[in-house]
Amino acid sequence: MHLSNISPDCLARAAKVRLAIFDVDGVMTDGSLFLGDDGQEYKAFNSLDGHGLKMLRKSGVELAIITGRTSNVVLQRARNLGIPHIHQGAEDKLAVYQDLLRELNVSPEETSYMGDDVVDLPVLRRAGLAVTVPASPLLVKEHCHFVTPRMAGQGAVRDLCELLLIAQGKWDEQMAPYLT
Repeated sequence: MHLSNISPDCLARAAKVRLAIFDVDGVMTDGSLFLGDDGQEYKAFNSLDGHGLKMLRKSGVELAIITGRTSNVVLQRARNLGIPHIHQGAEDKLAVYQDLLRELNVSPEETSYMGDDVVDLPVLRRAGLAVTVPASPLLVKEHCHFVTPRMAGQGAVRDLCELLLIAQGKWDEQMAPYLT
């Protein structure tokens, strides 16, 4: 990631993040919903995103998911990645966000939220660092501080993870085991 493409304001916001919150469909996945004849739902996740989330968690940033849909595969993925705060079926994402702030004792300025559609705007407009993906509607982009270089489900979550690690001075520490 080239820091020259990121505004000083965005970096300053990223440096304060203690809680990174993610939507799922259209953020952690490309937004496609695969439904089997048996009613089972399938989603494809990106391994780069997964490792980015693990590094971010290891660096001390809390992780959470707030999604409007409910799916066993999301629960499985979150557990595999060690994401402790999973809120599915969230019709009112803002209420869930506010509950998370109280539960974890963090301020809005200490949160990032990554969403891709207008249903995410109430949280995006309050988070200290609002993030979206290239395919999101223009209105969503207008309310975000950072649009990831990569598409949803293709490394977009990793882009945010790397931004947070770099802005917080934790990048070199996370990369050290791989560069020895």
